[in-house]
Amino acid sequence: MEVITKSAQETQKLGEKMGRDLAFDKLRPRILCLYGDLGSGKTTFIQGVAKGLGVKRRIISPTFVFIKQYNSHFYHVDLYRIEKAEEAKGLGLEEIFSDSQAVVAVEWAEKIKKILPKKRIDIQFKYLNYNERKIIIR
Repeated sequence: MEVITKSAQETQKLGEKMGRDLAFDKLRPRILCLYGDLGSGKTTFIQGVAKGLGVKRRIISPTFVFIKQYNSHFYHVDLYRIEKAEEAKGLGLEEIFSDSQAVVAVEWAEKIKKILPKKRIDIQFKYLNYNERKIIIR
C-alpha cells in the first residue's frame, strides 16, 4: 500500500488507524519496521500508532535510551545512534520481538536487519516536501 500524506496530522492519523487495526487483529504481524531519513515522519506515525493502541502518554523518540515501553504491550525503539548491529546486542530486542502480545515500532530498522523477525510490517517514509510524505507499507 502506498499513501501520500499532506500534513503531520494525516501521517499521525494513518498511524492511528494502524494502531487500532493492530489492537483488534492479533493475527497481523506486530513488529513495525520503519525506514526513512531524519524528518520523514517516522516518529509522527508512531505517535498515531500509540494513540490507536490507547496509549495516553506523550510519545517522543527514545534516541538516547534506545527503547521506551509505554504500557505492557507497546514498545518504541529508536536505533538512530547505533552504528553497527552488534551495538544492539544486549538491548533485549529478541525477547521483545518474541512477545506475541507486544506491538513494537522500530525506527532505523535497517540497522538490525539480521535480527528482525520475518513476520513484520515494513514501512518506508519518503520526504516529498515540507508537508508531504510518501509512506509505503508492506
